[in-house]
Amino acid sequence: MTIYAVKLPNRRLVNPDTVASPVFVLADRHRRFSGPWHAHRRLQLLHVSDGVLFVETRVARVVIPPQRAVWIPAGTEHRIASRAPFWLTTCYIDANCFPETKGNVVAVDRLTDAVLIAVSAFGENGPQNAPQRRLVAVLLDCLRGLKSADIVLPQPSDPRLRRIAERLIEDPSASVSLPLLAAEVALSERTAARLFKKETGQSFGIWRSHLRMQAALEQLSAGLSVTEAAFAVGYQDVSSFIEAFKKLFGQTPSQILKGSEGSLR
Repeated sequence: MTIYAVKLPNRRLVNPDTVASPVFVLADRHRRFSGPWHAHRRLQLLHVSDGVLFVETRVARVVIPPQRAVWIPAGTEHRIASRAPFWLTTCYIDANCFPETKGNVVAVDRLTDAVLIAVSAFGENGPQNAPQRRLVAVLLDCLRGLKSADIVLPQPSDPRLRRIAERLIEDPSASVSLPLLAAEVALSERTAARLFKKETGQSFGIWRSHLRMQAALEQLSAGLSVTEAAFAVGYQDVSSFIEAFKKLFGQTPSQILKGSEGSLR
């Protein structure tokens, strides 16, 4: 398991796996970041209050916009990156303090956001008195009530499908059809479509659309306009792009990035 230290605002490095507190929150602001593959012994909630964060595990990838978070089960290898400023708040929880989670994206309400930030003030030492312990208990109650937000992009495990996926991840705007992509990896269109559905739970068309929306969110966080982001991921009609974006994320591009405008808090 890779040891991965977290740099706190006062520049100290903290290794979360050596912290004794069963529940604690660490927060930091980054201008940009690209981290290595790593894992932790505790369940993690990765949350961004400002900015957009790319999170990848060995089986899925997700781009987290403001007021979203992703659960990372204990021992799960993952890496994070962002091309633009973001404020990351990570909650670490011992397994016996919280129900098991398989890892999913959740919507974070304003109360949970505020409590996460408040608990992060305790640092890696966690709560030290009764009022602080009560606040941590409130946080755990808030976390149990978070609702799923289906913006995870499952990754196929079949090597031939991974080659197709990697090509499209490299260039989401590519307009090459599934029959041509399948032929490049010695598959028929029918077999490729069947395997995509079996391994990701999504049709190839939906998977590709979700990939493009994730890529667009990254482009928007880097400062591109809605029109520029739409063209960058292969859309020629901005209205269709906005409609597809809202269908997946539940908000328009301008709405979902509103919390990221201006400087980091």
